[in-house]
Amino acid sequence: MKAEYINPFLESAKTVIEQVASVKPSAGQLGIKDVKFVEKYIWIQIGVTGQMNGDIVFGLDESVALKLVSAMMGGYAITEVDEMTKSAISELGNMISGNASTILFNQGLRVDITPPKLTESAALAGFTPKKALTIPLTMDHIGELDIQVLIT
Repeated sequence: MKAEYINPFLESAKTVIEQVASVKPSAGQLGIKDVKFVEKYIWIQIGVTGQMNGDIVFGLDESVALKLVSAMMGGYAITEVDEMTKSAISELGNMISGNASTILFNQGLRVDITPPKLTESAALAGFTPKKALTIPLTMDHIGELDIQVLIT
């Protein structure tokens, strides 16, 4: 695991969130932690293949997801995690990862990303506990998005 692997995803997440939700996120402390799926969270898992292999996992509490999608919809109040909410969060993960893969390409790394896999239940996540590079992004008045990089 190399710390520089998280930087393109962090840079991309800040840019995309600022564009689609009109909020400027700030990065927390980079760390290594065990990936633990907790309930009442939405997880977006995106696979990375090519010169980097592994997964990028974006995690956010359901209440944060509702506020984030509301911001993405120009302030329209979203009150439940429905198919539209899931689609918006999945697309956010896709946009962040797509932009990050462009940044990686410009750095000389060729990677492909898989379509986002959204999971709401720890039991359904389907991968074993691992250590991940992680960094939280705090969005004012919205909450925290956790970026976890499991790349080999």
